[in-house]
Amino acid sequence: MAGRPTIYDVATAAGVSISTVSLALNTPARVSQATRLKVLAATDALGFVPKQDAVAKARRGVGRIGVIAPFTSYPSIARRLNGILRAVGHRPLEVVVFDQESAAQSSSPLLASLPITGRLDGLIVVSLSLDEAVADRLTDLRLPTVLIDVRHSRFDSVHTDDAAGGRLVAEHLISRGHREFGFLGEAQRSDAYVSPSQQRLAGYRAALAEVGHVLTDGNIRLTGHGLATACAAAKELLSAADRPSAVFAANDTLAAGTLRAARDLDLAVPGDLAVVGFDDSELAEALGLTTVRQPLEESGRAAMELLIRRLQQPGTAREVVLRLQLVPRGTS
Repeated sequence: MAGRPTIYDVATAAGVSISTVSLALNTPARVSQATRLKVLAATDALGFVPKQDAVAKARRGVGRIGVIAPFTSYPSIARRLNGILRAVGHRPLEVVVFDQESAAQSSSPLLASLPITGRLDGLIVVSLSLDEAVADRLTDLRLPTVLIDVRHSRFDSVHTDDAAGGRLVAEHLISRGHREFGFLGEAQRSDAYVSPSQQRLAGYRAALAEVGHVLTDGNIRLTGHGLATACAAAKELLSAADRPSAVFAANDTLAAGTLRAARDLDLAVPGDLAVVGFDDSELAEALGLTTVRQPLEESGRAAMELLIRRLQQPGTAREVVLRLQLVPRGTS
């Protein structure tokens, strides 16, 4: 063979297409082990020299999966990551984590850039809505992408129905005989997207209205997601002369702040006040908190399985909707 061997020569020697050679060297998770070994054998026999990182990756048979999420903002995100890692198991995949500011705390809440320094074979985006420019970029890059907790028509997604979760809470509290209701949610700096907290409030409010109960703006407090700020907001809500007898907090941390405020105000729970959270975190179990259980680990597992399928076989966008469940405990 005259001259330096090319990718065309490797494809001919291996009996595969040029695109398959490229996949085998750059995104090995997308081809079978047998195909990858054939390509490597042809590469060695011909003395073809691809990019150093590509051939090293191919020899390991490792694909790189990025997970971008507000890890440092919400404990629940770590549980989703646990599900992702369990789904990876012994597969030849490495997971790279990128932390992002909480959408609620950001003045530009949509994921508008991809802080990715290395080559990725797939991406999982958790609890962050996509800017259309990023959606276009992901499509142009043909980077298999799965969304958790958000939806976009062009990408696979795993999510729950937050409004339905709010309805579950309203139905539970009504069944307990309550007639005065409050809500403690997470404040957000931008209206560029509808947050889970807003969707939970909408479902809660609608279910109450359907049976003649009005959730007034005066009985709604929006605050930061920390325990101290939640406690302060809940104290303000519960100190009013016409305070609610039941409070739905949009996550378990906010609910814990409400319980602390009730204790400081000498309100008995559930005698004077019922409190319901959302997520069913370890905190909820420790506090005996009535809450809505999100399948957090399951969402991570389902997203990783969708991504693996997407790596192996292109197709139309798929959507997985997971069920929420109200877990009654001692606070209601």
